[in-house]
Amino acid sequence: MQNRNSQLESQNRRKRGFTLIEMAVVIVIISLVAMLVLPLLPSTDAANLRRSARSLAAVVRYLGDRSVTTKNPYRMLLNLTDNSITVKKAVNGEEVPPEDPFFARNILADGVTIEDIEIPRLGKISDGEVSAEFGVAGLGDFIVIHLKGVKDSHFTITALPGGGRVEAREGYQEMKQ
Repeated sequence: MQNRNSQLESQNRRKRGFTLIEMAVVIVIISLVAMLVLPLLPSTDAANLRRSARSLAAVVRYLGDRSVTTKNPYRMLLNLTDNSITVKKAVNGEEVPPEDPFFARNILADGVTIEDIEIPRLGKISDGEVSAEFGVAGLGDFIVIHLKGVKDSHFTITALPGGGRVEAREGYQEMKQ
């Protein structure tokens, strides 16, 4: 009889489920695996567009600050045809690539394109190459850059002249006259 009671107790223990400690260990293991795997997964198109907009806004802001602090003019060439962004520094009347590694990285992610650029003196430009001048006082013109993602999503970068604000906003924002 005593053997039968110990068998019933053993079966009841097995049927009770997991202890709190066992559950906590499983949750910790799953969390660690997720932390290691999630950054390796491909990012979404929306994240690429947002990252590209923030990166381009940072470059415009940095160029404005850099031109003021170093008293060197810079020029940012935005090529809408081949979707490239190049920065040049004026040295002794010649344009040379800046030595700063910040400008050597890819600004726009794959699938993100420059849809158009608006500058008050030039209007809206949808193809070709546009030059944004950064003199010793910062950005020379008000500029609006529209970036387009894979699924017709947009981000708008607006930059005020003379070391003014640079913003990246979601959506296609028209230039305010």
